[in-house]
Amino acid sequence: MLKFFFINILLLLLVAAGGSYWVYDNRLTHALPIEKKLHYIIKPNSSIKQVAQHLYDKKLVDYPTMWGWLAWSRWQKQAHLIKAGEYAIPVGTTPIDLLRIFVAGKSIQHRLTLLEGWNFKQMMDAINNNPHLEHRLKGMEPNAIMRELTGKAQKPEGYFYPDTYHFPLGMTDIAFLKRAHKKLLTELDAAWEKRTDNTPIETKYEALILASLVEKETAKKEERTQIAGVFAQRLAKGMRLQTDPTVIYALGENYDGDIRKKDLMIDNPYNTYRYAGLPPTPIALVSRAALDAAIQPNREEHLFFVAKGQEGAHYFSASLAEHQCAVAHYQLKKGAPRKYRNFCNRNPQCFSCQAS
Repeated sequence: MLKFFFINILLLLLVAAGGSYWVYDNRLTHALPIEKKLHYIIKPNSSIKQVAQHLYDKKLVDYPTMWGWLAWSRWQKQAHLIKAGEYAIPVGTTPIDLLRIFVAGKSIQHRLTLLEGWNFKQMMDAINNNPHLEHRLKGMEPNAIMRELTGKAQKPEGYFYPDTYHFPLGMTDIAFLKRAHKKLLTELDAAWEKRTDNTPIETKYEALILASLVEKETAKKEERTQIAGVFAQRLAKGMRLQTDPTVIYALGENYDGDIRKKDLMIDNPYNTYRYAGLPPTPIALVSRAALDAAIQPNREEHLFFVAKGQEGAHYFSASLAEHQCAVAHYQLKKGAPRKYRNFCNRNPQCFSCQAS
């Protein structure tokens, strides 16, 4: 009797081995029934059994293949190694290949670009409108968002680095913002190490504020240190910065594209025409170039600049006389008041502005 028992056991093992080989050879090594690249999503905390059942429900595998794939994953000790994410499954992928893809975790990466010069609201609008992120911060106040990210309630303006970020489907907006915040702190630390002795700023936060003004004043890389130099000179002399972007920021949604004389007089701590020193916070996301400029401003004695109307370029002046002449020449053109035209004619230090 014992002999027959062992013979039966052996036969069962042979049948099981033969069946396993048949499943491996005829199912696990054959391509999945897809005719074009497939996007497949594994939800967070999914088990290998749940994934296998989903593959079967979607008719990507049949019943023998489903159980064979489960057995194979466990035999390979990889059942617990699959990773959540969105995957691109190419045509010709076999069930064995599929397991490798899920274990490797090379999921599709989406991207979102945060632009230099954006304010916090513009940045959050872009994040809230991105369909690939999981949104947990919608409707929260800015200070509360910073508390969620850093544990401290603080103004969030300027605390995120403008860059193109890649992320998997379902990343939370919290995790996304933490990356951008950490990158900003890293870039700020690196810039701060290179600060020169001709900058009047005393803290990293002041550097961040000054960099945001530079960022908003010019898009021309070669002018950034000059703009920063003007601001540095004014701060050192106790002059008001009188920079339009701070007025625009103070006006907020009331800004209609034009700055009027009355706007320059609004009682707002961000209005640098009315209040001396730096504004209370940054006014925009800053690039590394703007940070470097704020830390290492130009050493020339310029105190004024005016837009020349040529692709964002500026004319820099060391004196009010020269600046007034530049305003007449570049801004007022033929409509320049007589006092400016006469002023130009009487002051040989000014460039020719007879045409104005």
